[in-house]
Amino acid sequence: MDVTHLAAVDTTRAARVLGEIRSARLSGQPSAVAPRPVIEQSWERMLRSGVDPDHDVRADPLSREEVQRRRERSALRHVLPVLREGLLATADVAHHIMVVADEDGRVLWREGSAAVLRRADGLGFELGADWREDVVGTNGVGTPAVVRRPVQVFASEHFVRSQAGWTCAGAPLTDPRDGRLLGVVDVSGPLETMHPATLAWVGSVAKLAEARLREMHTEALERLRAVAAPVLARLGGRALAVDADGWTAAVSGMPYVRRVFLPKSLSAGACRLPALGLCAVEPLAGGWLLRVADDERAPRGSSRVVLDLSRPRRWSVEVTGAAGSWTRELSPRHAELLYLLAVHRSGRSAAGLAADVFGDPARRVTVRAEMSRVRRYLGALLEHRPYRFAEDAEVEVVLPDDPRDLLPHSAAPAVRRRHTRAPGP
Repeated sequence: MDVTHLAAVDTTRAARVLGEIRSARLSGQPSAVAPRPVIEQSWERMLRSGVDPDHDVRADPLSREEVQRRRERSALRHVLPVLREGLLATADVAHHIMVVADEDGRVLWREGSAAVLRRADGLGFELGADWREDVVGTNGVGTPAVVRRPVQVFASEHFVRSQAGWTCAGAPLTDPRDGRLLGVVDVSGPLETMHPATLAWVGSVAKLAEARLREMHTEALERLRAVAAPVLARLGGRALAVDADGWTAAVSGMPYVRRVFLPKSLSAGACRLPALGLCAVEPLAGGWLLRVADDERAPRGSSRVVLDLSRPRRWSVEVTGAAGSWTRELSPRHAELLYLLAVHRSGRSAAGLAADVFGDPARRVTVRAEMSRVRRYLGALLEHRPYRFAEDAEVEVVLPDDPRDLLPHSAAPAVRRRHTRAPGP
């Protein structure tokens, strides 16, 4: 059933059909029509996590002070003009509201129709509210954050009954530099305001916002490059200027590297970096100057790598070694690749990984490009030909309790096979 087409023709009938589907599935009975896959998978997650479909949960909203603090530190504040220009004018006319939530599912901004804002208050869809999927069920804020793609949720596709009179379409907003989730933008309104083009509209505006973030990053690197150029011209040996997140603005005496992983607590002085070895670190306006110690010959000690895939949307890799420890949040693709390498400690060829991830061994070039990005921050801990973790690295994988919660967004055949395994001790 094409829900969007049916809803555009007959909203009342579409809502009734979806209500029947929801009731059948929650009672364990077969339904005449299957729910859409993205909705059915979300419902399965809700049933496993114990969300009550008949009673909504109103977690305490954040204080105004905490909402303001999160606004000030969120990168999303930079793209609010793009979101407002692309969504608000039409949303107000169509009796919708625009909602922007952070990576934790907390509502930080709400704008649009005053009447709809009042109705949203009745649902607990207010500033500071927690709209994660595992808290309030299938919805246009929490579900796109889990599956990492735009999702429209209409009527009784919402898992919790109190939201069945609502329609929403949300799209994740990611950092274009590394794929990290920044939050979700959502357009919501009463059931009768549903339109089949809403999802494409919201998704397109989200892409414009991400493009603006990419432009801002390029502009910042250009400013840092202007500052660093005369400094690098006076230096001998290998050196590079990077921004606060390790993105390279300029290099001298060495091949260009796109990004260097920096520890969170980086300060001026000597520091050992995974891809460069021992470096002298000096502050620059807008970043750091890294001078590589060419005579550094200290042997690499063994390292411990912890790949944590247990938390929804917060996959990470932590490395502990002689130089201390550091943690990096992973994009969905890098989480898949590192999981597969942890499973196959003897290694995988580019063709093997392409088959694991895409179901197509011929997509070797795509895999090599992604693995090149991974090796920029894991450095010597990853080897190639075949791709594998270094023999002296101790690797631990932290998995969710239920195999179906392992990278739930993933379409990789090797990961999907893991999803089909029955939960066990």
